[in-house]
Amino acid sequence: RAVFLGEVHGYYTRFWWWDIVLHTSSGFLLGIVGFLLVYVLNETEQIDMHMRPGFVAFFAFLFALGVGTLWEIFEFAMDSLFGTQMQKPMLGDPSGLTDTMIDLIVDAIGALIISVLGYGYLKTKGNESFLERWIQNFINANPRLFKRNWGRKKNNSE
Repeated sequence: RAVFLGEVHGYYTRFWWWDIVLHTSSGFLLGIVGFLLVYVLNETEQIDMHMRPGFVAFFAFLFALGVGTLWEIFEFAMDSLFGTQMQKPMLGDPSGLTDTMIDLIVDAIGALIISVLGYGYLKTKGNESFLERWIQNFINANPRLFKRNWGRKKNNSE
């Protein structure tokens, strides 16, 4: 969708913020992936690993930043080898360097947010979070949305 909307439908030129939103959300998603990679290893009983929450958060941050950096290298290679324009001129800089740096900065911001949230989750794992309380309150307030009899045929005798 990002390429389709960005390149085909011209969102990169129509909306100045399009690239920023994409890179921030990729920082979020890659941070989550990095967090989950280490978290699953940490929680698997067959693997004898016990990593501290700070390390898990740091790994998630660096994982997201690393993949974001690889993407920027890919953009540079495509522009250099095939003459594409993946690195856009921005803020008076025709080279694309400003675009690359802003992309890496917002990748880092997205990854940092997820890393901090993941760290907080690990530190308070035994406690119920705000989100869990909110979800439970929503379920309690709307029980009809969570009935377990989906797809059952009504019996005439009922």
